[in-house]
Amino acid sequence: MFSTTLSYQNPTNAATLPRDIVSAIQTLKREMNAVILAHYYQDPDIQDIADYIGDSLGLSRQAADTNAEVIVFAGVHFMAETAKILNPNKLVLLPDLAAGCSLADSCPPAAFAQFKAEHPDHWVVSYINCSAEIKAMSDIICTSSNAVKIVNQIPIDQPIIFAPDRNLGRYVMEQTGREMRLWQGSCIVHETFSEKQIVRLQMEHPDAEVIAHPECEPSVLRHANYIGSTTALLKYALQSQSSTFIVVTEPGIIHQMQKDAPHKRFIPAPAMNQCACNECPHMRLNTLEKLYWAMKTRSPEITLPVAIQTAALRPIQRMLAMS
Repeated sequence: MFSTTLSYQNPTNAATLPRDIVSAIQTLKREMNAVILAHYYQDPDIQDIADYIGDSLGLSRQAADTNAEVIVFAGVHFMAETAKILNPNKLVLLPDLAAGCSLADSCPPAAFAQFKAEHPDHWVVSYINCSAEIKAMSDIICTSSNAVKIVNQIPIDQPIIFAPDRNLGRYVMEQTGREMRLWQGSCIVHETFSEKQIVRLQMEHPDAEVIAHPECEPSVLRHANYIGSTTALLKYALQSQSSTFIVVTEPGIIHQMQKDAPHKRFIPAPAMNQCACNECPHMRLNTLEKLYWAMKTRSPEITLPVAIQTAALRPIQRMLAMS
């Protein structure tokens, strides 16, 4: 994973922060001609200050279309990398460079290059939750929103490698009827949901619908009334006639669900052993204070080697065209 600007400093003394940090961020945004993009899994205060909130596909589209000179990405590293790939001449800031991704980390570039070399006739379809290096080795990028649509457009006789998430890959195989070679990566958050706990919740709330992200394990997905990307889960919950939902994904999305449908009830699915493992520890590294200091100091900045950036752009552009 690439990171840059090691001179970044993040003051921790509260006395150095403005009294009204939200107003200060808004002022900096105007002065810098910046846009703040935030994922649904960010803390509510970051979601509320963002110019756009979305899942990976929506954020990619916004990054591709923005006229802002500076992109402040409240998300994780691979998301900010994608914004930089789509905007090579713009300043892209990530509030905390340590905001990585367990799924991206589960696909080391050297190991994946060897895996790809063992199957030279295969096209590589990579979930956007991967490093820029993996994107550069891919033929097409996809998201959980469009993975089925993307695979359905690939000629039926073309062998496919799907990386890095095995659970999303397995779900796409079921939906498309296509056999694919799966890289055995996974997301720590979506793997932690307990089938036993979900069944218990269903018994306690028999009228509730279970809505789940396709990165979850098959044992969990089989209890779902609806399976979809983060944005799709939000839209489904708003349109459904049901009033109660058991939400099987990172609970950050519930903030938007409650804002858009305050009359409905959203129950976060618990993880195994009742821990807080259903919250992404990487997403939660970003804070409003770090967002402010990133804009104030114009760091940490995301940069990538030109060769990687150029190679990774093509499969992302194919995804946007095919979506």
